[in-house]
Amino acid sequence: MKSNTLITALGLFAPASALLRFGCSALTVQRLDPLVEPGVNPSAHLHQIIGGNSFNVSMPAEEHDLPGLSTCTSCQFSEDLSNYWTAVIFYRSKNGTFKRVPQMAQTMGNQGGMTVYYMSDALFDTAQRSSVTAFKPGFRMLVGDSTFRDREQARDFRQLTYICMQNSGTRAPEYVEFPSRPCPGGIMANHRFPTCWDGKNLDSPNHQDHVAYPESGTFESGGPCPSTHPVRLPQILLETVWDTRAFNDPADFADGSQPFVWSSGDATGYSSHADYMFGWKDDSLQKHLDGHTYVSAPTLKSQSVALQNQCKVKDMVGEDIDSWLATLPGGGMVS
Repeated sequence: MKSNTLITALGLFAPASALLRFGCSALTVQRLDPLVEPGVNPSAHLHQIIGGNSFNVSMPAEEHDLPGLSTCTSCQFSEDLSNYWTAVIFYRSKNGTFKRVPQMAQTMGNQGGMTVYYMSDALFDTAQRSSVTAFKPGFRMLVGDSTFRDREQARDFRQLTYICMQNSGTRAPEYVEFPSRPCPGGIMANHRFPTCWDGKNLDSPNHQDHVAYPESGTFESGGPCPSTHPVRLPQILLETVWDTRAFNDPADFADGSQPFVWSSGDATGYSSHADYMFGWKDDSLQKHLDGHTYVSAPTLKSQSVALQNQCKVKDMVGEDIDSWLATLPGGGMVS
């Protein structure tokens, strides 16, 4: 945990307002988790990762300076050397074998990956009038829990949802469990991170206690932050589109069942989770937020999709994740 002295040394809080949306290609897909299982190779389950290429088995905040150690990023803006990651969805066939579901990019030309948002207000609010404080170097957090398997548990985390896409433009309705019917346009998984910070700690032992949700209402409704976490952060939203179109056999959805599982072994969808390590260069994110823009980013450097696709990290685990598999990577049981 980091002290208030460190936060003071990093500079005064600088609230700002803006909305930023950008695509990121896949950086790597492998069984590593430097936030929850630092130094462990391989980690318990498979993740798909985007962002800066300093991603590694271990990334201790005191030593691992993401923007300083990364030489490229798989994201649109070259200033963003952060890392973002989620678990991976697999199709489970009737004979019990597993096939990794590929990802569909929302930006033409991107290879897999995710779409990332930083918001001061609700996505549909073009004014983005509210003030938020940009993240500080060394900040990291986790939303969701890979062990959750029922709706009551999942209530601990708001707005971790799925959309059964009819086409590329579908954005509603949202569900908290895996869709129970075939989705012609794929399944979109949405991860929205908490937006209130205690203003002192860049991390916490469970990577969650230093952040919180509004004490009433939601981020979108402008709900106030609790007194224990008074600093309002931008909301990070990750959109991942899983290309389930090859796995839409109606027989797999008979009697209310569905064939998809997270790499953690979860067949319910309630274990949805995502990790974030802040890594923007210098004060580039703060400068952007100060611009009060909606989607446009005149202060940031946009790189080509080709350069995003070229940014990769080496395979540090060395296991087959693309064939039809007898078990999930790591051997986790489905539940």
